[in-house]
Amino acid sequence: MERFEVATARREELTDVTRQVADAVRAIGVAEGWALVSCPHTTAGVTVNEHADPDVASDIVAGFARLVPHAGAWRHAEGNADAHVKATLVGSSVTLPVSEGRLVLGTWQGVFLCEFDGPRRRSLLVSVLGA
Repeated sequence: MERFEVATARREELTDVTRQVADAVRAIGVAEGWALVSCPHTTAGVTVNEHADPDVASDIVAGFARLVPHAGAWRHAEGNADAHVKATLVGSSVTLPVSEGRLVLGTWQGVFLCEFDGPRRRSLLVSVLGA
């Protein structure tokens, strides 16, 4: 397993971590299989989406803000209940194919850390299960 950290700069943002995930997959050295990318945090998640146009990530953050507003009648007293809901909607992991020792993504796809309660230092874990 490989682990790397990402420093986020804003309360809510999507950070492209495709290169770091691809590097972790190469370092693990499994030629064929599945990469599991996991985010061990309750107010952040991981997803795959378009990384060619940075407006997509901005639109995702804005869409979540409309769907799950920060202010509201939340019972969780820490002030980050919306972040927990957003992280649940995104999910804490993605599974991606590995072929010839490399991460396989579509032309426009990238892997993103989804921060909903930053800025913080977040960890991502990458494991590769051989086929």
